[in-house]
Amino acid sequence: MEEYYNPPLIAALVSWLIAQLIKTMYHIIRYRKISWERLLGSGGMPSSHSAAVCALCAVVARMGGVASLWFSLASMFALVTMYDALGVRRAAGRHAREINLLKRRFDADGMKQSQKELKELLGHTPLEVLCGLILGIGVGTMFPLQL
Repeated sequence: MEEYYNPPLIAALVSWLIAQLIKTMYHIIRYRKISWERLLGSGGMPSSHSAAVCALCAVVARMGGVASLWFSLASMFALVTMYDALGVRRAAGRHAREINLLKRRFDADGMKQSQKELKELLGHTPLEVLCGLILGIGVGTMFPLQL
């Protein structure tokens, strides 16, 4: 069974799941209802994307060292992922919010649109990415390298 044990992959998945569960629990506490979007969707606190890639980096560093090729690849993957969450995806979410506001105004004026609203929660704030980073490094640091 140990030949199928992949600590970097499993740590990344565990970290992603923990972040998604945190978002879901927060939503349940705040709004008193479950949201499957919070369990499976993107956006929110903490960033599950950041948590996953940082857990991957932490485990790869523990297994091969920070001077290894694999750590270099994992680190660049993490940086691109977090940059995208802060930049492109966050901007797309802001655009969706503005488009939805315009759509609501048109709907209020009697010009009904057949399209449903765009998803607004796409990217992350710097704090959400930072919290995901901390969660991921924490999971990756404590994750067992062997069964």
